[in-house]
Amino acid sequence: MTNEELRAQLATIKYPGFSRDIVSFGLVKLAEMVDDTADIHLQIQTRDAEVPRQIFTAIHALLDPQLNGPENVKVGIDIQDPPAQGDSAVGKQSLPGVKHIIAVASGKGGVGKSTVSANLAVALASQGLKVGLCDCDLYGPSIAHMFGVAHHDLTSDENENIIPIEAHGIKLMSMGFLLSDSSPVIVRGPLANRYTQQFLKQVAWGELDVLVLDLPPGTGDIQLTIVQSVALTGSVIVTTPQEIALIDARKAVTMFAKVNVPILGIMENMSWFECDHGNRYPIFGEGGGAREAERLKVPLLAEIPINPATCQGADSGNPVALTTPDSPYHQAATQLMAKLNSQ
Repeated sequence: MTNEELRAQLATIKYPGFSRDIVSFGLVKLAEMVDDTADIHLQIQTRDAEVPRQIFTAIHALLDPQLNGPENVKVGIDIQDPPAQGDSAVGKQSLPGVKHIIAVASGKGGVGKSTVSANLAVALASQGLKVGLCDCDLYGPSIAHMFGVAHHDLTSDENENIIPIEAHGIKLMSMGFLLSDSSPVIVRGPLANRYTQQFLKQVAWGELDVLVLDLPPGTGDIQLTIVQSVALTGSVIVTTPQEIALIDARKAVTMFAKVNVPILGIMENMSWFECDHGNRYPIFGEGGGAREAERLKVPLLAEIPINPATCQGADSGNPVALTTPDSPYHQAATQLMAKLNSQ
């Protein structure tokens, strides 16, 4: 086995909780063949002892049969504590002028994460905060449409930084500004990661109290690029009460735990439908978000009912939180800022 073949083998091993491998994650510091023995050194920042154990076991399970036993596979792992909350990790940067960066995530699509992101940003701005919203879902961008500015052209400043579009007092960046309504985004991982980096670091965000990141569903390359690139204050997990949604939401929670990003709370969307007679119907089950918040020991920030006005507001470019000051989004924003201010 050559050094190149050894590294290619290691690139098939995924980092626990992610879809990305340990080589592209930058964990492999040395991988070379010495005679017939593989000499592998890794460096991992984690407080979870299970992570290096799983990686160690996976390497041996893969290479021992190929190299005639564990005595020919030497694996050394340098385990380091992640930086304390608020410190900058290697490769991570605070964005100039931005006090807090909050990622809004879900384990699966279709739970209303972008709708929650848009209305949460509006609710935060209604408290007098300077707010930005970055649509990190390159393949299904919807924030530009939800704010009624899908066809605005982007410009740049003298430093060649993109000037975000402003709507309803919120600074916005989205792939939706670069595409027509029917144009698909056809980019592979490296280019998607480059776009994500540009949206975060080459946009003139200016002074912001909060930058909300609307993440794509899942736990793939874009999510990993974000957590490696910027120092997140924390994350908000969006789910429905349905167990199938909660299963995937737990994957997002695990992903953030692996990279030392705190969970600020859970927002349960589509909690019930209330008819004109006042009866509530829990179409997707009930209590799932509350049980998950209790299990994780984090706040349940909101239970958001199915409401036709929410759909109408998104389609018209006027998020429902603009006209509903007592909405669950405002309650969630109040809890979030109280939590952030107490840190």
